[in-house]
Amino acid sequence: MSQPEVKATIENILQNSSVGTMATVQQNKPHSRYMTYSRNGLNLYTATSKQTHKVEEIEGNPFTHILLGYEGEGFGDEYVEYEGKIQISDSKELKKELWNPYMENWFEGPEDPNYIVLEITPIQISLMNKKGTEPKILEL
Repeated sequence: MSQPEVKATIENILQNSSVGTMATVQQNKPHSRYMTYSRNGLNLYTATSKQTHKVEEIEGNPFTHILLGYEGEGFGDEYVEYEGKIQISDSKELKKELWNPYMENWFEGPEDPNYIVLEITPIQISLMNKKGTEPKILEL
């Protein structure tokens, strides 16, 4: 599988799999939770509150491991292992761009002072479980 094919497959998974896990480090141990993601190219974005434990964890260690794409079909069900670095953003423009009505369950609106965005830049992205092939690492 060529690098352009690996990239296209990864981008397709990122585009079509908005819910995945995010692991951070809490008291020197891994801590995972489900998050909802948006993307721009290979960068991922997810909303959270300033008042969550994950913000403290990210401030202590900005690196994350994310899993996206596995649909539960078993062997051959492709997914992405995404290693990245998180930056906490309070950008009004980005918050408005990512806002959707579902977020009203947690925030009063895109101007809510507790609403922030986690911007995740990839360090390494691997395509996993492609039927008949070894994992493929996307060259960034």
